Amino acid sequence: MTIGLRLRQPVYLAAGLVLAVCVVMLVFSSLRELGLRRDALKAAEIDVANLAQSLVQHAEDSFEMADGLVIGLVHRLEAEGTGPVALARVQSDINFRKGAMGRVRGLFVYDDKGRWLATSENVDLNAFNNSDRDYFKYHKDSNDPGLLIGSPVKSRSGGQWIIPASRRFNNPDGSFAGVVLATIDAGYFANFYRRFDLGRSGIIAMLAKNGIVLARSVDNETSVGRDLSNSPLIKDMHGRPSASVYYFQSAFDGSWRLAFYKMSDRYPIIVVATESKDEVLSSWLKEAILRMMLVLIMISLIGGTGFYLVRQLLERQRIGAVLVGKEADFRLLAEESSDMVMRIGFDERILYVSPACLKIVGWSAEQLTGTPALAGVNPEDLPHVRDTVHQLKQGELEETKLIYRTRHSGGGEIWLETALRATRDAVTGRISGVVAISRDMTEHKDLEAKLATLASQDGLTGLANRRHFDELLQTEWRRAAGDETPLSLLMVDIDNFKKFNDQYGHQAGDACLKAVARVLSAEARRPGDLAARYGGEEFILLLPNTDEVGCASVAARLRESLAALNIPHALNLPTQRVTLSAGGATGWPGADAANNHPSLVAAADRALYAAKHSGRDRFVMSGQVVAWRGVESA
Repeated sequence: MTIGLRLRQPVYLAAGLVLAVCVVMLVFSSLRELGLRRDALKAAEIDVANLAQSLVQHAEDSFEMADGLVIGLVHRLEAEGTGPVALARVQSDINFRKGAMGRVRGLFVYDDKGRWLATSENVDLNAFNNSDRDYFKYHKDSNDPGLLIGSPVKSRSGGQWIIPASRRFNNPDGSFAGVVLATIDAGYFANFYRRFDLGRSGIIAMLAKNGIVLARSVDNETSVGRDLSNSPLIKDMHGRPSASVYYFQSAFDGSWRLAFYKMSDRYPIIVVATESKDEVLSSWLKEAILRMMLVLIMISLIGGTGFYLVRQLLERQRIGAVLVGKEADFRLLAEESSDMVMRIGFDERILYVSPACLKIVGWSAEQLTGTPALAGVNPEDLPHVRDTVHQLKQGELEETKLIYRTRHSGGGEIWLETALRATRDAVTGRISGVVAISRDMTEHKDLEAKLATLASQDGLTGLANRRHFDELLQTEWRRAAGDETPLSLLMVDIDNFKKFNDQYGHQAGDACLKAVARVLSAEARRPGDLAARYGGEEFILLLPNTDEVGCASVAARLRESLAALNIPHALNLPTQRVTLSAGGATGWPGADAANNHPSLVAAADRALYAAKHSGRDRFVMSGQVVAWRGVESA
């Protein structure tokens, strides 16, 4: 009886082991599927987060463009009044800006009674009155001189939904004189949002902070103006962060959605990018069903095979020990692998290398065997690689993965991604070396570098793009505030460039833009200088640690260098060659103005505006931007 029980003990143990394996496989597969589900949602969250943040920047740029046009007209009206001569100049200025307003649909000037004084629209000014508009009433009753982004309204001149961006202008005594309004079509944002693929049910929407829909990628005409202030997102916004993932049930179609909202730091708007939760998980669900079916089939096979083998244990008293280390080595050193497989001894010399080494690093297995494994590693990457190998040899790590550079027999370097695993002696169990599996990652790293360049570079001129300039301006402004050094900005515009394009063609226009870009690039001589294409034919030059005199000197060299190129431009009188108008601004940011960098751009833009309206082909330096060092308030 005792002997029979003793013989059956291995059977019971084996049966229990098989059952445990089946349960573990089922539990592990279930946990893995839950993890993959989380990963699918997380990937979608990252996608909509990146998109929402980019679209907030796009919206801010759009309203900043509109505000720039509005501010210019407000300053002119407050300086020159609303007399017939002044209004004629304002209308002329609006007509001049028509072709360069970009995203802005229209510009309007109303007097203190809501009557139309000037506009970019071809309408009878006496036919309309806007005193009933909410934005007009707000400016009339409020002394706030700032920009107001109002609720969307139907345009009286065009009939489409528009988003108003307006400012009040005053009489010399400070009383209300009227309103300057810029409008952006809600349809412009809706059409822009439709370019992005968020699946069949994905939606992008821009809301006012009070919950009014400003634009929506789906059903824009019927959605604009809808009040969502009672939705959970808007009702609880005071307790939420400025940007976050958000799951909600849509008020439009009742479906559950994965969303990311982002509030603008500069304007009272919120951009929400959403995807249908069911659509995000549809691919995972289909694959999960297939995977779980395969797991159940495997569990059935393992269970059946296991219990069959259990019966054989009654006839066997001994089993061979499974050499885990040898089995791992056998799998890793498979000769058919397209990756380079190496066995490295404890002395860090190569004991074995697979034939794929010839294709990857250009040396044969015979040439590499017996040589130091780390001999070709780039000196900058070598300390990290050596430290990782040391940790594997000391047992601090069992396995890891590295990306580093190494020499190629044909000259130059390649990038390798290497998976490392410590090996152990089958008898003593001590670490005997390392197994490494390497693959060529050079093309992947080159692609990463190209994508990084494209993200910060203008495609036509090769200069920095607007986004890269904005990021660097903020950095340099804060550095100047900390170091108490000046920061200068040159804003440059090619005179009569539209006429140049019309006469010589767009190819010649592109060549002209590239030539001007080379001139600007040549002036960005120091590591901190940055030449960028600001938009269209407008360029900008950031000059850290440069005062007014230095800024003017750079502007003079720019104009001289362009004059030396002598590019013909018959319609640019009187020179009949390509010329520049330039506006400069210099600031000494203080600690209390560490985030006031837009003021420098605005000052340079005003100076450029003055240069263009003073006859072009000249440089104008702006007045002070922030308090100069050593100057005290009166």
